[in-house]
Amino acid sequence: MTKRPQTSAAKRNKPARPPISLESARLLCPDDAVATNVAAAFALSVPDFSGIREAHDTLLRRTWTAFDEALNETATKMHFQRVVGTYVASAQGAGRFYSEKLSEARSLTSKLANDARDEDRDAPAGFESKAQRARQFAADLAMQAYALLAAAEGAVEAYLAITGEDWKPYVAHSETESVERKSAAAELGAFG
Repeated sequence: MTKRPQTSAAKRNKPARPPISLESARLLCPDDAVATNVAAAFALSVPDFSGIREAHDTLLRRTWTAFDEALNETATKMHFQRVVGTYVASAQGAGRFYSEKLSEARSLTSKLANDARDEDRDAPAGFESKAQRARQFAADLAMQAYALLAAAEGAVEAYLAITGEDWKPYVAHSETESVERKSAAAELGAFG
């Protein structure tokens, strides 16, 4: 007796991933002003945004030249579209995680300010409170998201230089056929 995989129901119930875009990453990640303020408030160093951006731009351009004539124009576009997509997805994911943890830190801090609550009080002397740890974690994530945004922007710049086109995320075609395609197949089937 052959067992069938039970993935179809799981796939149907799985929420779709949000579309990847540099604009979304920019909205989710801290900008220069926020990164500078967070670094000053938490005694962190601000990542070298322009240096990271330039390094990733250079990296991808060197990778392209290393291929020499091995890839034709279409293959080059496809390959670098996906490579750049990983950088943008990484920045967007880091920005989303940072935003979530920042919201948690704000929530914990506002609960701490509520005098009517007995829980979430300040930690004993010499220890950090849960709210302080959450704020510190959000600050660390801010620096990471800022650095990953720089890498994504450098990758997108390289894509433009390599292909002459603006980067767009790869979108897989839907597994279900469109009505038009089904209709066309039925019509062609009539010819035998």
